[in-house]
Amino acid sequence: MAHPLDLFSVQGRSILITGATGSLGGVAAQALATAGARVTLAGGDTTALTELSAELISGGVDPANVVIVGLRPDSPEAAAEITSAAVAAFGGIDGVLVASGMNKVGPIVDMDVDTWQSVMDANVKGSWLICQAVGRVMLAQDRGGSVVLVSSTRGKLGLASGYSAYCPSKAAVDLLAKTLAAEWGGAQIRVNAIAPTVFRSELTAWMFADDEKGRATREAMFARIPLRRFAEPDDFIGALMYMLSDASKFVTGQVLYVDGGYTSC
Repeated sequence: MAHPLDLFSVQGRSILITGATGSLGGVAAQALATAGARVTLAGGDTTALTELSAELISGGVDPANVVIVGLRPDSPEAAAEITSAAVAAFGGIDGVLVASGMNKVGPIVDMDVDTWQSVMDANVKGSWLICQAVGRVMLAQDRGGSVVLVSSTRGKLGLASGYSAYCPSKAAVDLLAKTLAAEWGGAQIRVNAIAPTVFRSELTAWMFADDEKGRATREAMFARIPLRRFAEPDDFIGALMYMLSDASKFVTGQVLYVDGGYTSC
């Protein structure tokens, strides 16, 4: 057999990342490009995408292996354009990381429906749209592939801190992964979700603030993490490399919790 570590290789694979300038999307772009993948980086902040691309290239990544698309998957047209850019640049798509999303926190009795809808649109509709566009490409290619959705421990557990939009949205992401795993399994397209707990990011900045709400939430969550630390973005990489490589070639429809044991308590 080949060397076991070869199973984790993404060398030469065309991998699309949405939400590429977020905390998890950015560290994923760094890791995958450094490992030899050809990456298409999509996001709504073109300036940040340009800076990320420049950072990758200055770190030794071949400029021909990096493409940026200044779009979010917020409409069928945008999702199609994002996937078309990857196909045009690299001849197809082998893997996808859907890291785009958002959160807005507030008690349900004070939250207006537009706020709730914006979270559902970003986390659920955006995931569905990019999966639809990518699925069309992967099915036509007829060579399989791997799709990874970013979920959250909040897809499994509620939270008494104004998460009536975010928690249901991530539960929907989990079921989207399982449903598409069943729908596309015959085509050898694997679909899984990675569900982190609190990572330091723009979305969680309020938890690390030095105020009463931040401290209370932070202390309560910390007490439930057996590994006794919060996650850093780099903690996401091992699970991602596993899911996007042949190391997980018989794994689909799963939610992998990268949570320091949070959901075990």
